[in-house]
Amino acid sequence: MDRFQAMQVFVRVVDANSFTRAADSLSLPRTTVTTIIQNLERLLGVRLLNRTTRRIGLTPDGAGYYQHCVRILADVEETEACFQEAALRLKGRLRIDVPTCIGRLILIPSLCDFHDKYPDVELVLGLGDRPVDMVQEAVDCVIRAGDLEDSSLVARRIGTLQTVTCASPTYVARHGMPQTIEELRNHHAVHYFSSRTGRNCAWDFKIDGKHQEVDMRGTVAVNEAGAYLDCGLKGFGLIQTPRYMALPYLQSGELIEVLPQWKPSATPISVLYPQSRQLSPKVRAFADWVAELFASCPLLSGRDETDPAAASCGVFQQRQVSQAKQMAVAGVAAANEPMPRRRTAREEAAEYAL
Repeated sequence: MDRFQAMQVFVRVVDANSFTRAADSLSLPRTTVTTIIQNLERLLGVRLLNRTTRRIGLTPDGAGYYQHCVRILADVEETEACFQEAALRLKGRLRIDVPTCIGRLILIPSLCDFHDKYPDVELVLGLGDRPVDMVQEAVDCVIRAGDLEDSSLVARRIGTLQTVTCASPTYVARHGMPQTIEELRNHHAVHYFSSRTGRNCAWDFKIDGKHQEVDMRGTVAVNEAGAYLDCGLKGFGLIQTPRYMALPYLQSGELIEVLPQWKPSATPISVLYPQSRQLSPKVRAFADWVAELFASCPLLSGRDETDPAAASCGVFQQRQVSQAKQMAVAGVAAANEPMPRRRTAREEAAEYAL
């Protein structure tokens, strides 16, 4: 039995979720595909697929074998590509994983450019903020922000993420605008916790060239960047969020920058991939493309003053500072007014019944 062909057939059956479709795509008779899978299971001594009249599914052993086959086939394809002149025209599947907001706001709007350059590359894009086991999940590369702790991965720096401290007008009206770092201790924050460690990320500022952490109180913690921004917009507390995500809301007035004279520390952004993918032409091509993309996005590269939108935001911020002071004064005045009586459950039920 040709084990390499058996791996190819098995992977194609799983991807197509059908013996018939896999046979058609491989230009093989269906009986041949069935025989190859049966011989493969006999060779391995395990059942790889659960078959019914309507569908097929992977067994636990089949799922593990599938991941190994995907990696082996990818390694063979990439090794051949390194020694073929045809490698100039890249092809095949490339699995990447990126944070949700970076994927939706930065990568996806530019994917047509990547497809124009590499039309034969099938890009499988995973979105999420959870840690990814690149080996077990057969992921070729990931984009991650922050300090890198896994020394087994190869990292390439592609940009710097600028962060902004901000709050909603509702929060400022209720609690006032902090004027110093020390006053932050009297305010509430929305916390972002790490999916890997479960710990809240520290609040950090760069003051006189030095990093200073601030202990912040908070009643809400989330582990997804979009949800974190939403909590800030709803007035749950102060937030420290990437500037590229906050900019539209700063411009519209839905968020106000807090302590603009003291910026949070910038966060590095990197492409990471296993050492086994270091020579992969597809991974290199994607890393080069995304590095160029991030370099042309000033809010991600740390040169936000050159971005027209950010420049207009600078003018807008001057207006926001004045507005924030007015809102802070209004918040104090509102605090001195008697609070309206909260309706009882009976009164609310009676209104709903009407």
